[in-house]
Amino acid sequence: MSTIRPAELDERLDSGSTEDLLVVDIRPTSAYRAGSIDGSRNVPVYEDLRSGDDSTLRGRLDEIPADKDVIVVCKQGMVAKRATSILREEGYDAMTLLGGMGGWNGYQKGSLGYKLRSLIWKLS
Repeated sequence: MSTIRPAELDERLDSGSTEDLLVVDIRPTSAYRAGSIDGSRNVPVYEDLRSGDDSTLRGRLDEIPADKDVIVVCKQGMVAKRATSILREEGYDAMTLLGGMGGWNGYQKGSLGYKLRSLIWKLS
């Protein structure tokens, strides 16, 4: 499974070369509105994927450009892995943001929890 760490995504976003990158946030719209990664697109299929129904995501593929690197984000990263797998099956160059929005927020705040998780990711 292809993944990207929050620090790596931040570097890509900061580099200014985001024309070939799309962050897709699959969380419910209310969660997305409460806080999201700048420039991300909300495709709220989290609840369906969590319950095992991938038809909603497959029915919304026209909202996700196939010519971009797609970074999939959810709450903690688990459901995003399922979305990433589906997108890769459909021919997308897709990756899951490790830790989801929890990881992203921890990275942004420089929290101890994020630093420990990041160390584990580097070691694995």
